[in-house]
Amino acid sequence: MHFAPIAEAQAFLASNPDIEMFELFILDANGVPRGKLLHRDELLAVYAGGRPLPSTILGLSINGEDVEGTGLVWDVGDIDCRAYPLSGSLQRMPWRQIPTAAVQVCMHPQEGMPATVADPRHLLVKIIDQLKADGYYPVMACELEFYLLDQKRDSNGHPQPALDRNGERPRTTQVYGLHELEQIEPFLADLYAGCREQGIPARTAISEYAPGQVEITLEHGGALEAMDQAVRYKRLVKGVATKHGMQACFMAKPYGKMAGTGMHMHVSLADAQGNNLFASEDPAGTPLLRETVGGMLASLLDTLLFFCPNANSYRRFQANSYAPLAPTWGVDNRTVSLRIPGGPANTRHIEHRICGADANPYLAAAAILAAMHRGIRESIDPGEPVTGNGYAQAGEKLPTDWLASLRALEQSGWARDAFGPEFLRVYLAVKREEYRQFAAEVSEQDWRWYLTTT
Repeated sequence: MHFAPIAEAQAFLASNPDIEMFELFILDANGVPRGKLLHRDELLAVYAGGRPLPSTILGLSINGEDVEGTGLVWDVGDIDCRAYPLSGSLQRMPWRQIPTAAVQVCMHPQEGMPATVADPRHLLVKIIDQLKADGYYPVMACELEFYLLDQKRDSNGHPQPALDRNGERPRTTQVYGLHELEQIEPFLADLYAGCREQGIPARTAISEYAPGQVEITLEHGGALEAMDQAVRYKRLVKGVATKHGMQACFMAKPYGKMAGTGMHMHVSLADAQGNNLFASEDPAGTPLLRETVGGMLASLLDTLLFFCPNANSYRRFQANSYAPLAPTWGVDNRTVSLRIPGGPANTRHIEHRICGADANPYLAAAAILAAMHRGIRESIDPGEPVTGNGYAQAGEKLPTDWLASLRALEQSGWARDAFGPEFLRVYLAVKREEYRQFAAEVSEQDWRWYLTTT
């Protein structure tokens, strides 16, 4: 774990004399940023000696509540755990009214105990280091979809697409529509400017498969750096949307009858010199690529909870929706879970299409890379690629409920070895508690179905 030197903070303060506040944040297992708001004169001390955070900060539910089963609450007296800044993470937050910057922190390997074992970024670093020890250097990129919603609900109290710059509300899909992108140009201009300022390599923007749905691709790079950028990009998108009177939504399925939002993960392996080990004139890639596909397919059920962590995540799995339904792979085929895109030989890679946009990028990447490593070590054959309609040819289906995925991870001996029993104890405790609370809540659908009919 490489933490930032104090000189980085000193240089930032010197070149940004207007900044008054600093938002110190750490990402929990649900991908929720949590932390503290510091004054300018507190920053250097964080770089010099870290900042204490309560152990419970990495054992909270999606609603920010303590989960006793994590072992990070009463068992350890909610002890202070020391976190340190990550190099390159100190960036201005251009959407804030008070001049503010953000700095991302991570638990120290020793001083951050016992919360260190629950830090999602630590888990990804561990998996990457294991691959590098065998001569494989993972390269990744994210494609994150999101909805731009109105901050006001409709007359039924439901979320609705944000108004375009012409004052009209988008109602039709218009996938790849250029007019739709033009209508959100003020938002996109500020978003791209923020990405440039923060060093986030944002590239192509696409109007996606529903009114108000957008996708912007991020350029590939080293796996850890790419996931750091994805984390900060999500914060930037939400902040800029708020500045423009909108709400950016990364929920996997905000509308029942419209497209879900995914996080497609692009991944390849390079050697120490940066050469793509998947590069091949064969569209299906090298034998190494096939083994990593085999590993991902073999481990898919065991890791699905990392890709689809919430109850709502599973509403995204519907036939003919461009969301995957089965452990399948194919070449240049968007009806499968693992797609090998076309293109020049040196660009050969895998597009992992299973994650919802609600997944924690660190955990999703860790699960993908651990499964790839398993495929290499065990020389797993993925079988023949699917051609044509993968939905029609799907045999074994992915589970479409939260509890099945939770139990699969809980019962997986491979996952326990790959991710460590300490991390899984915390993560599963959080997810079990969230499942219990979600299942116990009486919803509007309960009233519609049963209030007068039973």
